[in-house]
Amino acid sequence: MNFLIDSAYAQASGASTGAQSMVGSLMLPIVLLVVFYFLLIRPQNKRAKEQREMIGRIAAGDEVATTGGILGKVIEVGEQFLTVEIASGVNVKLQKFQVSQVLPKGTVKSA
Repeated sequence: MNFLIDSAYAQASGASTGAQSMVGSLMLPIVLLVVFYFLLIRPQNKRAKEQREMIGRIAAGDEVATTGGILGKVIEVGEQFLTVEIASGVNVKLQKFQVSQVLPKGTVKSA
């Protein structure tokens, strides 16, 4: 019942408390937006930028891992697609965005 008494005091004190109350109530959403930006939006944008740069640097001869877990060597690079050799004589055509990482040279042979 203590919360009812506080509101009664706020009504009795006048307009200056109303302005302070309004500033206080607007601060919470602003603080939440700032926290969401630094904890969620900014890191996600950074990862997306790194992914775009990595995909743009892929060249024939690179070894890649896909989001599906397939390891292979890039044979041909197109604008939207890659041709990846996953075994001797077995070539698979993939969309570029399916590449999750570029592996160090020699990783596919040792796997």
